[in-house]
Amino acid sequence: MLLALSVPPLLEELAILLVAGTLIALGSARLGTVPIVGFLAAGAVIGPGGIGLVGDIDLVNQTADIGVVLLLFTLGIEFSLERVRRLASLFLVGGSIQVAITTAVVTLLVSAFGAGWRTSLFTGLLVSLSSTAIVLKMLSERRATTSPTGNVAVSLLIFQDLAIVGMVLLVPFLGNQPAAPVDVFIAIGKALGIVAVVVILARTVVPRLMRWVARHQSGEVFLLTVLAICFGTAYLTSLLDISISLGAFLAGLMVSESRLAARAMGEVMPLQILFSATFFVSIGMLFDPAYLARNALLVIGLAIGVVVVKLLSTAAAAAALRQPRTVVVSSALILAQIGEFSFVLERAGEEFGLVPAGLDGGTDAFIAVTVLLMALSPYALRLGDRMAARMAKASGPSSETQVMGGPDAFAHHGSDLRDHVVVTGYGPRAHRILDALEEVSVPYTIVSLDPQAERQAAECGRALLVGDVSRHLIAERAGLGEARIVLAVDSPPATVEQFARVAREHNPHVVVLAWAEDVDDAADLQRNGLVDHVVAERQAALDALIAHTLGHFEVPETDAEAILHTVLGPESDETDGGATSPPQDDQPAGSEHL
Repeated sequence: MLLALSVPPLLEELAILLVAGTLIALGSARLGTVPIVGFLAAGAVIGPGGIGLVGDIDLVNQTADIGVVLLLFTLGIEFSLERVRRLASLFLVGGSIQVAITTAVVTLLVSAFGAGWRTSLFTGLLVSLSSTAIVLKMLSERRATTSPTGNVAVSLLIFQDLAIVGMVLLVPFLGNQPAAPVDVFIAIGKALGIVAVVVILARTVVPRLMRWVARHQSGEVFLLTVLAICFGTAYLTSLLDISISLGAFLAGLMVSESRLAARAMGEVMPLQILFSATFFVSIGMLFDPAYLARNALLVIGLAIGVVVVKLLSTAAAAAALRQPRTVVVSSALILAQIGEFSFVLERAGEEFGLVPAGLDGGTDAFIAVTVLLMALSPYALRLGDRMAARMAKASGPSSETQVMGGPDAFAHHGSDLRDHVVVTGYGPRAHRILDALEEVSVPYTIVSLDPQAERQAAECGRALLVGDVSRHLIAERAGLGEARIVLAVDSPPATVEQFARVAREHNPHVVVLAWAEDVDDAADLQRNGLVDHVVAERQAALDALIAHTLGHFEVPETDAEAILHTVLGPESDETDGGATSPPQDDQPAGSEHL
């Protein structure tokens, strides 16, 4: 009976999409190309222009829309209301300049080739938009969304995503079916009203809701709450005829005001990666290789023209805001493509008889140029890096040298540290160990799932990253891959073992130290080799673990004893195990205890 059941259409399409996308992306990686190019190529192969494995493209596009929503949502989390305020000039002035110049230049060029002004203006609007999904994906992979270049690129992209609302309203006018002026004012009023509501919720309701869920509910409920905020907000904005992408970004801004923002990001990121891949494959499906083969010169010529115009307009916007030359160059190159929201605008124009550039087969040409430039975007980013580096080197050390590698929204938690200690949990034992590390200025970062721990750490002047360290993003934020020691001293054995496995995956050479409730638990943890050294309450006191940690940072034994006395008080001299000497190079860590 089970064999007679039909396969759900979504499962069939997703299975083909994911398997083909993974295989082709792996092949692309072996050839040294970036995953985005592999996903686009996979879409071209399995789409209607290729071997036609996927039949229901509309179903795939609906799934891909989820990827765009999650991508904009995570961008909103990395931003904050304060950061949006600081970037207001980039957002308003720079975005206006970039869109206006691109639209005007393309309109004039298309008109010069005989197209009507309505078609020319429509084409200019299509070209003025860059790919939010592509650019954000490239920046996030480099953890550069908050670098100088990232600030410029993201600000211009947000303006474009807002401008698409007005562009769609303009399309009926260009198609000789003008909308009433009152419709424009209503749309603007809706957008401003949504922003006002978001600001209020971000400052009041959402942070309290997330703290309550994190404190009283499971991790699964926390993830569902975050997703409910994301998709609920996006859906509500769609009911008001506002872009779901803008709604998702605003939802991310609401979450960004919570102290649990990093944890939310870590929980959502695996889903974002999955559905973003679906999005890129779906874009590749629109591409028709046969059309490119027949019209190669036309497509290449149009692509070059688009790149030149986008380079000039973006560079002009960045320069007008007095950005460093390196930022001007790199931001211009990273935005030199046509965006996915241009497809939305193109479909809206098609309903009113508007064809890109007024060409026969203009839609096919537009798709071919767009997909080609998207595929070349990662290489444009690399070119921008090289050019900016040369310019920075030629001009000598200056503030311009930081282009793509700026700190991200959570850099102070440890992602910029090297050779440091990562402490998971923030209980009484962790508190004392951190006191000892501070005595000798050893750098550290703290990770905990307990939202109350963040407040307690802040009271002591310490930064704590709220999140699950088993999530790749949180481990990355904590700098786990560059740590010298990781400590688990306020967690049950099962959690310690999971933490140790994650630590080994990110950093095979890291030293893992732990505390256990009793000798049996300690023996179990050390038996599998995941933990280098374990102390148990009945066998070795906390001072042994502190001394062991300090020993790995070559703190002299006499200094370590003084620090132990300062941190633990007189009881450090009276414990059962006493303080152990720091490990020597010829003495395996942990061998004296278990």
